[in-house]
Amino acid sequence: MFNSIKKIFAQRTDYKKLKKEISPVPSKFIKDLIDSINLGLIDRTDSFLADLSSGEIANIIEQLDSSDRKKLIFFLGSKIGPEIILELDKDIRNEIISIVGEHTFLDIVSKLNTDDLIVILEDLDVDKRGQYLKLLPKKSQRELVKKGLKFPEDTAGRIMATDIVSVSASWTIGKTLKYLRQKKEILPENIYEVYILDSKRRPIGTLNLNTIVRSTSATVVKNIMNTQFKTIPIDTDQEEIALGFKQSNLIAAPVVDKFGKIVGQITSEDVIDIIEEETEEDLLRLSGVQSDDTYSAVLKTIQSRFGWLLINLFTAIAASFVIGIFESSLRQLVALAILMPIVASMGGNAGTQTLTVAVRALALREVTRANALRVIGKEFAVGTINGIIFAVIIGSVAAYWFQMPLLGIIIGAAMIINLMVACLSGILIPLILDKTGIDPAIASTVVLTTITDIFGFFVFLGLGSIYLL
Repeated sequence: MFNSIKKIFAQRTDYKKLKKEISPVPSKFIKDLIDSINLGLIDRTDSFLADLSSGEIANIIEQLDSSDRKKLIFFLGSKIGPEIILELDKDIRNEIISIVGEHTFLDIVSKLNTDDLIVILEDLDVDKRGQYLKLLPKKSQRELVKKGLKFPEDTAGRIMATDIVSVSASWTIGKTLKYLRQKKEILPENIYEVYILDSKRRPIGTLNLNTIVRSTSATVVKNIMNTQFKTIPIDTDQEEIALGFKQSNLIAAPVVDKFGKIVGQITSEDVIDIIEEETEEDLLRLSGVQSDDTYSAVLKTIQSRFGWLLINLFTAIAASFVIGIFESSLRQLVALAILMPIVASMGGNAGTQTLTVAVRALALREVTRANALRVIGKEFAVGTINGIIFAVIIGSVAAYWFQMPLLGIIIGAAMIINLMVACLSGILIPLILDKTGIDPAIASTVVLTTITDIFGFFVFLGLGSIYLL
């Protein structure tokens, strides 16, 4: 035991660099942290945690198994800040609720801003959500959260912060600064923009802190305010918000209701979260899995993946049925069976490359009616040229391998046709699905795999049956 304590104290110095460097928390650090908890080294454990940000502590909690996670939560107790809980996966949050209790959990998260509190509560079941809302200590907070949860998920109303700083256009910069100092206790944690409102609380201009600091005290706000600003309707989808921020290089933007009155703001900090969420969501959808699969129970994970695996099973059966049509040909010429997976695999990979680019382009609105035909033509050309290149390679290999020049020509022809179809399908499938209102990230992969497998097998085995037997 003495050696363990000595080792932890000796290594503690090496971890000081975590204060200054942006880097993942080393697994050795996590092990030493848990060792210090197990050994009852309270001051040493506090010293370990003092160096870490909320995000890093959340990352450590997520990496631990249930037993060690429980130890760390018990050690943190009331010191587990709301920002830490905000960073955690929803399944881990539920685990924390079971450890610390509902009232303690709500006491902790009630310190968050309204928009962050909504993020936590929206992950709960509807019944549980209503129960927790009643337990929130402040009535004003309850009303704001309840109002925010009424807006559709992934819209501006759900993700906006209701805390804003607003002043009158007739104020001077001196009066504005005095107001900001007087209200410092209730101001938002980070001020990105000061909004200038009319008598009906409609935004008529914005001021950033840089402009305020550089202006003289006597300067009137209306003379220097920015009137070329963007507003976000309260029902705007978060993807549109992220795209708007990117295109206009925004730091913050006011959210307005149907009457044009300001109801909140969305900042670049919110947009970073949106981009991360949307990117993760699209990538996971392409694979038919969910974001919480890492921490969810086995049965829940099985249930979430079962549907797509079942669909893949039926598409595989369809591909096998096509192969079965050419059963006699495969028996007579084994070379067809040996080379068959190459054609299907190349088609699938080529199609997936195009599909990934297409789904991304649709998400970023880079493909429109104006350029759709050009994009389709480009992908068709890419498929054709790649098909010719790889046809020469695999055709030469097959002809030499089996001493059958005609077999080389046939697999080369099949390669060209399949890559052309694969690239064309990779761009057309997401475009068609998007047009019909189906999320391309969800259904594209299954449809593409079916087309490339069935078409690749049919073309190669069909040509082989006609010209080789």
